[in-house]
Amino acid sequence: MRHKIAFVVAPALLAAAVLLGTGPSQSDGPQFNAKGELLFPANYREWVFLSSGLGMNYGPLAAKGEETPRFDNVFVTPSAYKSFLETGRWPDKTMLLIEVRSSESKGSINKAGHYQSDLAGIEAEVKDESRFPGKWAFFSFGDGTSPTGKQRPATEACYSCHAEHGAVDNTFVQFYPTLLSVAKAKGTLK
Repeated sequence: MRHKIAFVVAPALLAAAVLLGTGPSQSDGPQFNAKGELLFPANYREWVFLSSGLGMNYGPLAAKGEETPRFDNVFVTPSAYKSFLETGRWPDKTMLLIEVRSSESKGSINKAGHYQSDLAGIEAEVKDESRFPGKWAFFSFGDGTSPTGKQRPATEACYSCHAEHGAVDNTFVQFYPTLLSVAKAKGTLK
């Protein structure tokens, strides 16, 4: 009799949890509006942090003529990260976000080194095999105040640079130390 009750109660509890919002969450993949613009993921700072570079000089947000280097902070959705750990590849609907920040060297008690300061811009790289001919596309959110990101034209250098220099599936895994070893172990490193 106990087993019959368990078979009835367990599915009912699962259904109640889903209805109350304590069950599985909605997809963390990219969301688009009717115009094809990428919706800004307001919760990206809750995603998996991949790495931070200082003074890296590539792409449209590279510091040009500035004395202080910029920080590049890279985040990826939790589901894409989990899939990468399992396979060494990025699944369809992967979304990576780069947050570029200015740096400061003197402030408060700091006398040397650099720490992050003002936001310079936010960009995203999205994998969507059914939406983009090259599987991947790049979006700019400007200074991060825009609710939508505009897709960068496929003629921009980011497309060819990532295709040529991306260590795994169009992405710069060579700069993400926690994933580089995974790619090597899975045999997916270019």
